[in-house]
Amino acid sequence: MSAERPGPETLTAVFASLRRVVRGGDRPLRHLLAALCSGGHILLEDNPGTGKTTLAKCLARSLDARFRRLQFTPDLLPSDILGLSVFRPKEQEFQFLPGPVFTEVLLADEINRASPRTQSALLEAMAESQVTVDGNARALPELFFVIATQNPVEFRGTYPLPEAQMDRFAVQLRLGYLDLADEVALLDAQQHRHPLESVTPCATVQDLLDARRQAAGVRIGDELKRYLVTLCAGTRNMPGVQLGASPRASITLMKCAQALALLDGSDFVTPDHILELAVPVIAHRLSLDPQARFGGLTAASAVEDLLLKTPVPA
Repeated sequence: MSAERPGPETLTAVFASLRRVVRGGDRPLRHLLAALCSGGHILLEDNPGTGKTTLAKCLARSLDARFRRLQFTPDLLPSDILGLSVFRPKEQEFQFLPGPVFTEVLLADEINRASPRTQSALLEAMAESQVTVDGNARALPELFFVIATQNPVEFRGTYPLPEAQMDRFAVQLRLGYLDLADEVALLDAQQHRHPLESVTPCATVQDLLDARRQAAGVRIGDELKRYLVTLCAGTRNMPGVQLGASPRASITLMKCAQALALLDGSDFVTPDHILELAVPVIAHRLSLDPQARFGGLTAASAVEDLLLKTPVPA
């Protein structure tokens, strides 16, 4: 790694590693790295079998990071995520047994199959990088990245995530189904062994943390700050939108744009970075009026319409 520009080189190496394993387009990978480098978390909403788990495992192996996968089910308890204290009779004391949340890359698989009580157990961890068990706050690793997956909300046995928890995710992504050529290439790649078996670390956790600090220093002009705030604020008065984007969305959009600029090797954020990230950062935070939703309005189309109507700084 170059001592002068470790950030772009780190992100480029991780992007290339992901691209060799995960097929179907570069944009989801760019947005994942933008969220990771900005200190946020991602929500993957997609159909089963589209590569969500493979993506999470490949990221962890590329960074040589600790990885845990937690399958969310209706009977999952908060203690199954955070950990619990058990009494040791021999020592006459309680010992804390850390849960799977104490890791660097956490795959929270099918998060909307667990009860709201269990879903909310991740809130403090995602927001504060710590958990509180038995009144004691316990810090999580400096790199703590949640990749939560959920099935589309119309699937049976799902509990829709509340607005407060949706707002905790920096970006929502969809991998989608592959086109015919990519799916045939996928069969070729996995005919003899899984491509994950050939993934080796191309960066370290410390490299990523250094890149995260460098991303915070990427310049963003006052006009672009006003532009992205105008976009987020504009969702609060849109017809058909019950709940618009919060100020947290503005902060997240700025930080993700800085990280994306770093990935592109740029010293400053451009309008294109904001335009690319607006839908994946803002759309999942919107709550639509039922009548507008039945009329065909989607959160993504609402943000896209807002982008068309909002002048872009020159």
